[in-house]
Amino acid sequence: MNGILQIALYCAVLLSTAYPMGVYMHRVFEGERTFLSPVLAPVEKLFYRLCGVSPKSDMRWTTYATTLLLFNAAGFAILFLFLRTQAWHPHLLNPQGMPGMSPTFAMGTAVSFVTNTNWQAYSGESAATYASQMFGLTWQNFVSAATGMAAAVALMRGLTRKKAQGIGNFWADLVRATIYILLPISVVLAVVFCAEGVVQNLNPYTTAHTIEGGTQTLAQGPAASQLAIKMLGTNGGGFFNASSAHPYENPTPLSNFLQMLAIFLIPSGLTVTFGRYARNRAQGWALWSAMFLLFVAGTAAVYWSEQAGNPILSQLGANQQAVAAPGNRMQAGGNMEGKEVRFGIANSALFAAVTTDASCGAVNSMHDSYTPLGGMIPMLNIALGEMIFGGVGAGMLGILLYAVLTVFIAGLMVGRTPEYLGKKVEAKEMKMAMAAVLVVVTSILVGAAIGVSTEAGLAARTNQGPHGLSEIFYAAASATGNNGSAFAGLSANSHFYNILLALCMLAGRFLFIIPLLALAGSMAGKNTVPESNGTFSTTGPLFVFLLIGVILIVGALTFVPVLALGPIIEHFAMTAGEVF
Repeated sequence: MNGILQIALYCAVLLSTAYPMGVYMHRVFEGERTFLSPVLAPVEKLFYRLCGVSPKSDMRWTTYATTLLLFNAAGFAILFLFLRTQAWHPHLLNPQGMPGMSPTFAMGTAVSFVTNTNWQAYSGESAATYASQMFGLTWQNFVSAATGMAAAVALMRGLTRKKAQGIGNFWADLVRATIYILLPISVVLAVVFCAEGVVQNLNPYTTAHTIEGGTQTLAQGPAASQLAIKMLGTNGGGFFNASSAHPYENPTPLSNFLQMLAIFLIPSGLTVTFGRYARNRAQGWALWSAMFLLFVAGTAAVYWSEQAGNPILSQLGANQQAVAAPGNRMQAGGNMEGKEVRFGIANSALFAAVTTDASCGAVNSMHDSYTPLGGMIPMLNIALGEMIFGGVGAGMLGILLYAVLTVFIAGLMVGRTPEYLGKKVEAKEMKMAMAAVLVVVTSILVGAAIGVSTEAGLAARTNQGPHGLSEIFYAAASATGNNGSAFAGLSANSHFYNILLALCMLAGRFLFIIPLLALAGSMAGKNTVPESNGTFSTTGPLFVFLLIGVILIVGALTFVPVLALGPIIEHFAMTAGEVF
């Protein structure tokens, strides 16, 4: 009951923050005055003046997409060079004398942070200098999150404007997202995290002497500042290898709660922002409801599975006393393997659901140690295409994509031309929507297929049987879904996986965004048509449940075969007492 109350408290706080956050973001992206304008408006204008940009110039979708791609390509090149030249960083910012990363290592890491994936095939405290963490990785945490928010707002404009040529200005959206939303909240969060005990210093690593007479190296560094934006921007790259399971990165129950809240804060609020763009609050709340129901269902499934634990271990315990009744075996205390005793099963399950629903990837427990069904839900959350709240910005892209698919299917059911927000959804729009869906599906399945059919891919496993398949599939899904978490039994720091997963990350980020910007441009040029008795409402419970159904049918059923060969068969083997 205590665990359920903790999850309910999180849901209540999340709901209470959605409206004010959404209204504020709408005002920011439309260039309206906010309570921070007296301080930040001059900074915003300075950026435009230095870059020679007019925030009022409207971009067609092609210009918007090209600008977005070129900006991120430049970010990749700069970060790649920064990581390659770590050995040249000054001693103050590289007290441990860390060398530069190898070419494929630096390439994979740069792609990872530029795409908002933050897949880490390394330990942050043993591979990245303080300079890399602060000026390279943290910088990309800001701008990659701002890029996702800009793309989401562009799609909102495209769906809600009438007979428009453009979908906004990428530079204005990028700057406003960064200085009005991401930066102020990150500063506040970083201060709170410092107060809770998260480290923030430039000290050399500390050597501690253990009670057994040995020594242990304790990593230091500017962790709090990166932690704030990694959560708020749903980046997820841990300053320390153990991520939010590390006591220096997540020391208290309050820091744990705030990290989970920060992950969903912007994705949840963006649904309200969409309702403001549509001039109909119910449109945004309908999307929020669909996301929330899927989130609660996934969290409940993970919590139940982890609380039940491993029946093989429960049977071993029962044999010492009495034979457990078949079908009624539960591990005493639940499955605590890979979990922090500070947080327990409820907060571990909740964190796992939040971080994979939102394509964040930070973890406070090890998903590789979850029960088969408990690990399957995070895996499925990612594979669905990050629309259950989803990453910052990217979640709205995903849910709006499926909203368009839903009205199209509903229109076919009743023999009407489908409409969304009063605009006809025609063949061109459906081609763009399906292109985005197929990019995600193809990248995940082809990436996993290459991993399980090559010697280099299989050599990275540390588990055999279905769990080994799950490790590889999770990696392909996490890279494509720009999540970054892992079934960490996979040794992915190799030339093979650095290249393969980099390709998955690029496809899941930019080949997913481009068709949706094309969809935005097409819809922006259309006029609305008057509602009639046959107009399908996209604000009521029927639409919400139909949207959930389309997500589960189009998204989830695609991956049923691989899930059946991985976590599902592993679950039945576990209940039968079989191990691999």
